[in-house]
Amino acid sequence: MSLSRISERTRTRLVCGVAGLALAAGAVAGPVASAYADSPTDTAVRVPAAADKAAKMVTAQDVINLAMRQVGISENSYGGGTKFQQWYMNTQRAKETLARDGGGTPAIYLNAPWCAMFVSWLGDQLGIRPILGWDAYTVTYAKWFQNNGHWGDVAKPGAVVFYAWNGSKDVDSVDHVGIVVQDNGDGTIKTVEGNTGRGQVEVRIRPKSQVVGYGYPQYTA
Repeated sequence: MSLSRISERTRTRLVCGVAGLALAAGAVAGPVASAYADSPTDTAVRVPAAADKAAKMVTAQDVINLAMRQVGISENSYGGGTKFQQWYMNTQRAKETLARDGGGTPAIYLNAPWCAMFVSWLGDQLGIRPILGWDAYTVTYAKWFQNNGHWGDVAKPGAVVFYAWNGSKDVDSVDHVGIVVQDNGDGTIKTVEGNTGRGQVEVRIRPKSQVVGYGYPQYTA
């Protein structure tokens, strides 16, 4: 199915940071076992032993440090071409989520909004996909945390932060995602995000009024 045939609701929710439309990805599934449920209707929490062991070796600061090392990476003039999009496009995950979100070829992700792909890439690089998740669709990514009981309104370092630019607290309004670096204590948070500002990985200061909620990976180290 072509991009033009995806439902209007699906296309408009695939906004990520800067204005744009893209195909999306979804709930964790496939060959990599999930530490959380695989879909919004499956709320059981399953932590495979191998995943649990990997999680114990990675801290919130490790995620922040890796994210910070990507600052300055920029998309091309077509709105894509980053290593984060290239990685996602070549995963089994891309095939699964394309099937879920309307069809097409994985190459669609190469120039799609990539904030969620950036966060997903961090988890893949550190071997903690089972607790950080992986998704290109910001709404489904948020629901994955929410439906597994790892969701809240406190800005913790290493948390995955989800935004709605209109100030909504409805998870279906999520537009953008990043990683919390710190709560500044003045109504703002410091974050590191992909596909933001000038289409780059950047450190941002955001008002909490734009935050829908936070997903909490269960770091144990």
